[in-house]
Amino acid sequence: MPGFEVFGEEEKQQALEVFDTGVLFRYEFGEQRKGVYKVREFEQAFAKYTGAAHAQAVTSGTAALKVALTALGVGIGDEVITQGFTFVATWEAILDVGAVPVFTEVDQTLNMDPTDLEKKITSKTRAIIPVHMLGAPARIVEIKAIADKYGVPVLEDTAQAPGARLNGQHLGTFGHFGTFSFDSVKTITTGEGGMVISNDEELWRNCSEYHDHGHDHAVNPGGRGGEERRFIGFNYRMMELQGAIGLAQLAKLESIVASQQKNKAILKEAASKIAGVSFRVILDEQGDSATFLSFMLPDKEQAAKVNQVLRDNKAGAINFGENSWHFYPSWEHLLGSKTLSKNGWPFDSHCKRRVIYDPEALPDSVELMNRTLVYQVPVNLSDTQRETMLAALAKAAAL
Repeated sequence: MPGFEVFGEEEKQQALEVFDTGVLFRYEFGEQRKGVYKVREFEQAFAKYTGAAHAQAVTSGTAALKVALTALGVGIGDEVITQGFTFVATWEAILDVGAVPVFTEVDQTLNMDPTDLEKKITSKTRAIIPVHMLGAPARIVEIKAIADKYGVPVLEDTAQAPGARLNGQHLGTFGHFGTFSFDSVKTITTGEGGMVISNDEELWRNCSEYHDHGHDHAVNPGGRGGEERRFIGFNYRMMELQGAIGLAQLAKLESIVASQQKNKAILKEAASKIAGVSFRVILDEQGDSATFLSFMLPDKEQAAKVNQVLRDNKAGAINFGENSWHFYPSWEHLLGSKTLSKNGWPFDSHCKRRVIYDPEALPDSVELMNRTLVYQVPVNLSDTQRETMLAALAKAAAL
């Protein structure tokens, strides 16, 4: 991880086909583009790969979340439940459509705890967003069952888990929507970009129209001005160069995952020798995209001690308890209700506070994350990098 590790002639050739047409816009210019529609082709290929009926390309994984939430009709006065271990984009998208994020604990999968999820559902809950963090599945079957019980749609944030499966089924296809990110550090990358997949044609159509200013994309002789609009929209269109690179990257995804699984196994074997170590629960080892190796020590102090040895030997791990991008207690802008809006939106409305977030609201997650260490698993693990990491892990095991 990430996909830029395997950039090659395939990406160049796909991009050159776009430059040969001179058309970077995904729509129109039929005669000039000579039948080349890279974004549309990428959507079709991604839907086929995941087994979804429909796919909608957008500008980012963040945009994918907002487009999907909008397509579901989520808005002001609604609550959307997600987990306290995720990238900030998950809850920023919720706030941006006017809804209020509600956070659950994570369990040993490092994903949404279904038991805590059910406690957080209220009459205002309009969607649930489990996140398949660090490339491995949430307990999506249990989560979907709970959601169905209360009649709440599920939107899977699969930004970090393209290529991952649970019992043979691609993550992102269990709920009403799956969203993906193709930014610079994702398993496959287009620099920026995202995708929404769904098996519901009407929901997909909502996404398609909303992401392009509400255009219905009907074929008409008058061109763009002849299209109609059912509702207002916005601009989240992917351009042809991104679609071209996405096609080349998608063709490599299975080999990327295979390489990561091989490299993860090597690192896991070395980490298993550390005293008191345990590993993240992976619900389907064969379906693991293996983008990250997560291991736990008995307590925060031991995790810090082990990680100091790793750092001293040039192979420090990530402790998400110390990370400001992905973990609830560190989101100072959320906890502090910080916004550029003069009237305090989205935290305030009509001079009243809509929501207050308690920094100590997720104690189980804090305890777990503070003793968890994580390695990003490279696609191409060089001999030098492998030996450095293995040597550092061996010294940690000797403590």
